[in-house]
Amino acid sequence: MANFVVQLPKTNSFNLKRFCVSASSNGNPPGSSESRGSGPVILELPLDKIRRPLMRTRANDQNKVKELMDSIQQIGLQVPIDVIEVDGNYYGFSGCHRYEAHQRLGLPTILGLPTIRCKVRRGTKETLRHHLR
Repeated sequence: MANFVVQLPKTNSFNLKRFCVSASSNGNPPGSSESRGSGPVILELPLDKIRRPLMRTRANDQNKVKELMDSIQQIGLQVPIDVIEVDGNYYGFSGCHRYEAHQRLGLPTILGLPTIRCKVRRGTKETLRHHLR
């Protein structure tokens, strides 16, 4: 796994309105024809950029969420959540308990924003509809 450092201006007037991260697992620039169709990449994404379609279909086991919170505080998140990127939007389809644990912990990592490690795959609207069934 690669580590990335993001350096931003240290001014009070800096206002983050949009945050995007791109990466490629095959060494080609993201968005290039060579990187399309490649496997998933691991990214840290702000929690508020991930849409959670599964949250409306079931409730999380709060004991499991608490156990995950304790574990994440001690050793960090060990397994990224699964996310599909469709037209620049991120949709979580696996990892509801991990997502809620991170959300409740509010661990800031990028510019004070709570983030979570994600395994991101590119998809289409049809792919997304398939995962929502």
